[in-house]
Amino acid sequence: MSARRPAISPIPDDVIELERALTRITYLLARAKQHDRVAAEAGVPLDRASVPILRQLAESEPLRPGDLAARLAVEAPHVTRQIQRLETLGYVERIPDPDDRRSHRVRLTPVGHEAIDRIHDIQRRSMLQALAQWSPQDRQQLARLVHRMVDDFLNHAARPGTVGSTAAPSPAPR
Repeated sequence: MSARRPAISPIPDDVIELERALTRITYLLARAKQHDRVAAEAGVPLDRASVPILRQLAESEPLRPGDLAARLAVEAPHVTRQIQRLETLGYVERIPDPDDRRSHRVRLTPVGHEAIDRIHDIQRRSMLQALAQWSPQDRQQLARLVHRMVDDFLNHAARPGTVGSTAAPSPAPR
């Protein structure tokens, strides 16, 4: 005797189109060619895996490597390797953790701040050029809706029993 599967409700067309759009933008933003262009234009010799770490550190107080890994939703050894590379390049430094003498936190150095500022500037100018025909109000509405969507995705993923539930990264600062 076979078990019956519960009926699967149809997915609305707007959700299908949203998923397609997000897939397209994820691909565009994650392309190695795009990263290489931005890194070269900014004069910052970083690999793609290092940029999210610099971004997160630029937007927060000094973090423990484990907390940084949790915010980025990656494994701690990945972050540890990247921190070692970034430290060698002079972009980050380890400082004592004021809450635990056995631990340390990571923060950007002035060189790291300058590097991520250049990367941000290049990416933001490129986005402004791409959206040159959009009104400031349309860009502002898009930003608000995307932040809302990401926050909802994070909240959904954090609920026990949902597909992909893990410790969710912190919502992006606005």
